[in-house]
Amino acid sequence: MSQTIAVLPVKRFGAAKQRLFTDGMSEGTKRALAEAMVTDVLIALRRSKRIDTTLVVTGEPAAEALAGGYDASVVADPSDDGHSAAALRGVKAAIMLGAERVVLLPGDCPALVPAELDDLVARAGQGPEVLVVPDRHGTGTNALVLTPPGVMEPSFGPGSRERHEDLAARAGARSEVVEVPSLMLDVDTLEDLGALREALARVHGNAANTRGLLARFARVAPPPPTPPE
Repeated sequence: MSQTIAVLPVKRFGAAKQRLFTDGMSEGTKRALAEAMVTDVLIALRRSKRIDTTLVVTGEPAAEALAGGYDASVVADPSDDGHSAAALRGVKAAIMLGAERVVLLPGDCPALVPAELDDLVARAGQGPEVLVVPDRHGTGTNALVLTPPGVMEPSFGPGSRERHEDLAARAGARSEVVEVPSLMLDVDTLEDLGALREALARVHGNAANTRGLLARFARVAPPPPTPPE
């Protein structure tokens, strides 16, 4: 069986979610939210049946402590140069560990369902191949499955879904866009946080830490307004 390693880049919590801070969320709440979401993602990864190892790429001491508590290893990221750079750092570490496949995941998708992640990994072939999981808007990328790990360099950010498809084609790899409901709900804005809250209200059993925080700060992110009929 091929070894599949999950790579989870985590920014320093004080630098995370700047758009939420701009939208009026306090720095303390923003930091607590970032930590809660990373915790829930780590729990989901530990429960996954198809992830053999998890690497947390971070320069955040609290994230390092969380990784140790959830059976993940830490790849130091002293420069904190952004998501793509951290993801590439994690990919290189995974290759050194003998990974035949990597799954690049965000730390702000706390609704992640282990069974959905397992189905995504099971969908991957022998490569060269890139599976692209879009965000809920359809233009960004929330996760990548790279087989083999070095098939291409990740390039996250605005418009990254199309960019990743193009990079895969240039590398001579097959690419496929795979919608994974619990991986499409990342949190960058208060609107995203409201959408996450609505999604969590419809299901039970995951994202316990994020649920608890949202319950404590119920007024931070009101649900998005209902469009006029």
